[in-house]
Amino acid sequence: MTMDTQISVENLKRSFPSPGGGEDVTVFENIWFKVERGEFVCLIGHSGCGKTTILNILAGLDVPSGGGVIVDHEEVTGPSLDRAVVFQGHALMPWMSVMANIAFAVKSRHPDWNKEKTHDHCKKYIDLVNLSGAENKKPSQLSGGMKQRVGIARAMAIEPKIMLLDEPFSALDALTRGSLQDELLSICDGTSQTVFMITHDIDEAMLLAYKIVLMTNGPKAKICEIVENTMPRNRTRNDMHRHPHYYPIRNHLLEFLVNRSAQFEAELSSEDYDPLNPPVTRPGLTKPSAAATETAPAPAGEPDETALLASA
Repeated sequence: MTMDTQISVENLKRSFPSPGGGEDVTVFENIWFKVERGEFVCLIGHSGCGKTTILNILAGLDVPSGGGVIVDHEEVTGPSLDRAVVFQGHALMPWMSVMANIAFAVKSRHPDWNKEKTHDHCKKYIDLVNLSGAENKKPSQLSGGMKQRVGIARAMAIEPKIMLLDEPFSALDALTRGSLQDELLSICDGTSQTVFMITHDIDEAMLLAYKIVLMTNGPKAKICEIVENTMPRNRTRNDMHRHPHYYPIRNHLLEFLVNRSAQFEAELSSEDYDPLNPPVTRPGLTKPSAAATETAPAPAGEPDETALLASA
């Protein structure tokens, strides 16, 4: 993949008024990272570090307190059809059918299209997410997974330059979540779509992402590290656990969420830490940092306590 920066997050800061008055509460500050064109990037961190706020700023739905976001050489100052958002909830209009929900978005992008052209365009994306036959159903007639498919189809149908996903599968059962992950991976690989996604699911990030951005705990959260996915791009949910880099990556991410949180302050105060260029690690290819190895990771093949991530 040719390196071509599409999103540049530069010195981003977001503060909110303190509930009791006094000094504002800074959720995150000094945030720097880039997303290349065609990349799938996941952001992971504990609750309260400002992940969704960063996504909202990227979408133009929130305004930073400092710094900014550059997309295709222009500063983000508000919402744009070039940046589509898929939320945790499906956010569908309940009185509209699947086709009408998607057509509503398409008409905002192409107001001059006639009904037939709009219908054909929507049908293409309905088929793409395997919802053929459900075009005339209302959201109340759909399962949770089907609703999220409509949300993805609606976002894709406006043909955005960037898709922003805020834990779109978090409320789904494991089988449905896995199916939608596979479909999303196939769609994005086929279209070279640029995606920025928030997730708490380590295996989801490992399956989908080119790189995984790790945020420290809030307040005043920062980017602690960027993990490059060293498994081959053609990995699948059914075979990625067999790759020799699977457990090094997984253990590194698990260690970050479960144990390293107590050491973030020391790591970020190190002379080696530069927020403008956060450390990049390549588990399986490069030696883990000392902080990441102080607690021995679980041996390969042993079950880990996924429930520990529920609070992330």
